[in-house]
Amino acid sequence: MTAAEVNPAPATTLVIFGITGDLARRLLIPALVNLRREGLIADGFAILGLGKQDLDDEALRRALGEFVEAGDPDWKKLRGRISYLGGDFGDDAIYRTLADRLNPGNAAFYLATPPALFTKIAEKLATHRLLDEGRGAFRRLLIEKPFGHDLASARALNQSLLKLVAEPQIYRIDHYLGKETVRNIMVARFANPMIEAVWNRRYVDHVQITAAEAVGVGRRGRFYDSTGALRDMVPNHLFQLLEMVGMEPPNSFAPSAIRAEKTKVVEAVRKLSPNEVDKNVVRGRYCAGRVGNEQRRAYSDEPDVDPKSRTETYVAMKLWLDTWRWSGVPFYLRTGKAMARRDTEIVLQFRPVPCTLFRHGGLTASPTNRLVIRIQPDEGISFDFLAKLPGPAVETAPVSMDFRYADHFRLARLTGYETLLYDMMIGDQTLFQRADAIEAAWAAVQPILDVWGRSRGRPNHYEAGSDGPEAADRLMARDGRAWHSLEP
Repeated sequence: MTAAEVNPAPATTLVIFGITGDLARRLLIPALVNLRREGLIADGFAILGLGKQDLDDEALRRALGEFVEAGDPDWKKLRGRISYLGGDFGDDAIYRTLADRLNPGNAAFYLATPPALFTKIAEKLATHRLLDEGRGAFRRLLIEKPFGHDLASARALNQSLLKLVAEPQIYRIDHYLGKETVRNIMVARFANPMIEAVWNRRYVDHVQITAAEAVGVGRRGRFYDSTGALRDMVPNHLFQLLEMVGMEPPNSFAPSAIRAEKTKVVEAVRKLSPNEVDKNVVRGRYCAGRVGNEQRRAYSDEPDVDPKSRTETYVAMKLWLDTWRWSGVPFYLRTGKAMARRDTEIVLQFRPVPCTLFRHGGLTASPTNRLVIRIQPDEGISFDFLAKLPGPAVETAPVSMDFRYADHFRLARLTGYETLLYDMMIGDQTLFQRADAIEAAWAAVQPILDVWGRSRGRPNHYEAGSDGPEAADRLMARDGRAWHSLEP
C-alpha cells in the first residue's frame, strides 16, 4: 500500500471485551487516538467496552484517559464515542444487549481477556449471530497471543474457533509485527538488491535473533511461573522475526502471498531430537543482581512465584531451516528477563573472506562483516566492515555505518498497535498469523517442552543485569562464535 492509498478505515464499532484491563488502557486507546490524529479513523467509528465492573460511560472514559494527554483534541473527539456495557462474559444477557446496541454495520470484537475465555466468548458471539456477515458489512474477531500453551492446545483452540468463524475473519495479534522496524525488514531486503544478493547461505555464516528485557516479571509472577520464557516468547515473537529473515520473496505484497511465504519458513524449522535439545537448547533463571542502577531480586523471590518451580526466565537455542536458501546456516535465538539492557535485534554475521590479505597489519583473522537490525529501543540498521587506517601502511580497522530512524524520520510516540488496528479495519491480514503458522511454530518447540517436562533438572542461573547464563555462551563458543554483546 502506498501513501496515496492510505485512507480512513471504514466506519467500525470496536467491541473490546476486558475494556478496563491494562491492554486497553495502556495500548489500545492511545493507539486509537494516534490513528484519529492521522485521520485514519472514520467519523462513524465507535468503541463499545465490555467489563465486569459496575461502571457508567463517563466513569469508563475517565479511566481510559489515564494514559492520554487530557487536553489532546483527538482524545476529546474519540472520548465521546466510547460507551460501556457491564456483565458476565458467560451470561447470555450481555450478548442480547450487545446485539441490540450494535447497528447492522461493521463490527470487530477484540478479546482483551485471558486466553481461557477466547473460546467461551466466541461461542456466545456465534450463538447470538453476532459474527454473521451480511449486506456488505464485516464481523471480525481479534485475539492476542498466547495462542495455546503447547501444540495440542493450539490445535484445540484453532479447531474451536474455526467451527464458529471463518479463517479470514480471525485476526491473531502479535504486537511485535506492528513495529516499524520489523516491517522494514522486508523493505531492506526486497527493495535493495545489494542486500538481497548476499541474504543466503553462500554469504551468511550465522544469524542471531535476540529479544532481551531489562525488566523482571514484576506483577506477572503467577502468569509467568506457569508459562516461562520459551512459551511466552519463542513460538510467537522470536519466530515472527525468524519468518521475516528466512522468507523467500513473495510474488506480490498481497497479504495471502506474504503469509504463505512466512508460513513456509516456520514449517521448515528442523525438529530437534531429545539429544539435540539437550545439546542445543539452554534454559536459565535470573538470580539477584543489579540492572543499571536498580537492584533486582532473584526470580524465586518475586511475588506469586513458587520458589520450588523450575520455570525458566531465559532460553537460548540453535536451530536450522531446512530450505534451499538457508541449508547449513545456524540460527541462534535467545530471550530473557532481567538482562543487561532492553534490546531486540537481528544480527546477520557474514562469512570471512576466503583469504586474509592483511595479516601483516596485525590481524591474524579479519573481523567479518555484520549487519545488525535493531528493532527496539534504538531503531535502526548498522553495518560493520573493515576500513584502512590513515597513514602510509596498509592497516585495517573495524568501523560501522549506522542508520538511526530518529535521525532521518519523525517518529511519533506509537504503541505498536496503530498499524494492526488499522489493517484489521481495512481487512489487510499481512501482519496477522494464520492457524497453520501457529501450529507449525508450536510443533517446532514441542520437542523442547517434551524434554523439559521429563527432566528433573533446573535452569542455569545468571545474574540479573548480565547477558545471560554461561551455558548460553558455551553454546556459541562450541561453534567458534559469540553472542553480539548487549552492552550499550
